[in-house]
Amino acid sequence: MERTIITTGDGSKTIHIPALNENYHSSHGAVQEAKHVFLKHGLELFLGKPDMHILEVGFGTGLNTILTLEAASHSDTHVYYDGLEAFPITTEEMLALEYENLLPSDFVKNQYTEIHATPWDNPQTITPTFTLTKIHETLQKQNFTSNTYDLIYFDAFGPRVQEAMWTPEIFQKLYNSLKTGGYLVTYCAKGQVKRDLKSVGFIVETLPGPPGKREMTRGKK
Repeated sequence: MERTIITTGDGSKTIHIPALNENYHSSHGAVQEAKHVFLKHGLELFLGKPDMHILEVGFGTGLNTILTLEAASHSDTHVYYDGLEAFPITTEEMLALEYENLLPSDFVKNQYTEIHATPWDNPQTITPTFTLTKIHETLQKQNFTSNTYDLIYFDAFGPRVQEAMWTPEIFQKLYNSLKTGGYLVTYCAKGQVKRDLKSVGFIVETLPGPPGKREMTRGKK
């Protein structure tokens, strides 16, 4: 399926799929959306603890991964990060996104290149406190161990174009993979999504959304 590079409202770039009229990130700003939804309302709940385990559903461009690595590098928390992706981007797309120009140091810029170069389906030490496992599989086929994750970044394409990713069955699988007290965070705030999250056991919060979006959702186990 054709993918093109577009520039979003905060100057950062993202991937657009014309056939679906869908972006990998918000057209209002890829970086500001990622920081607001996944870091502010997810990662920051756990920084300072000895370690944490994150699952990202939709590794995509690697933006959430590198922003998490950068934020966690200022703490003593060891992050174990699993990024699930069925359709990896190409090296050409990674270079065209120019995310390295948005990162605050040459050290982190080098890590962005490394997270894309690292092999799939094997844990890789990116820094002494950041271990990445990229999982090349669909969510439907992936089996998770129960009580594994502290935090899930649910960054799949929206229900309009990827309805099968937003079902009670999927949310039950993710709920089971979380530790008690763990969280799932997503940009999506549709009523049916929140009802389905509640139906499998999540305690659901509606939080202020990133620029250009009124609300987002966070669920707690």
